[in-house]
Amino acid sequence: MLAKPGKHPDRPLVCLGVITGPRGLKGEVRIKSFTGDPAMIGAYGPLRDEDGNRVFDLKVTATAKGQVVGRIKGVDDRTAAENLKGTQLFIEKAALPETDEDEYYHADLVGLRAELKDGGSLGTVRAVFDHGAGAVLDIAGGEAGEILVPFTRAAVPEVDLEAGRVVIDPPAGLLEPGEKEE
Repeated sequence: MLAKPGKHPDRPLVCLGVITGPRGLKGEVRIKSFTGDPAMIGAYGPLRDEDGNRVFDLKVTATAKGQVVGRIKGVDDRTAAENLKGTQLFIEKAALPETDEDEYYHADLVGLRAELKDGGSLGTVRAVFDHGAGAVLDIAGGEAGEILVPFTRAAVPEVDLEAGRVVIDPPAGLLEPGEKEE
């Protein structure tokens, strides 16, 4: 499942999607879902905004053009749906199912220290991206600067959530300086 952490580390929230705009005149919204099965975004229970102040009771009604279409209780017209555009939809991490062995929520990886097999530091995992070809760790803050590492067993042989680290075995050339542009 694609997810990212919320603002409150003391109350772990996971972002399951974002409202991208209205659909039609009767208050339906289009949602970019970050869940493994996009249509399941409404199955985890009521969703919240990032501050936790607003609660959204979402019922998925369709999928269209790679997005989920749904109805939110209390949103009955296009204007109300337009006002929600850009709203990120969060859920408490405790409401999500346990992951299998060697399976991680992206939110669990963000913030982990990235260390080389020999113990050297690469920085911290800033984000996890998955654009369809496999997950990639965005690591920054170390001597190598900002690097993108494929999240494969070969490149990331160890994930230790309790110790707060991932071990990186970088593919050949990943840490080599690039050619300077003129």
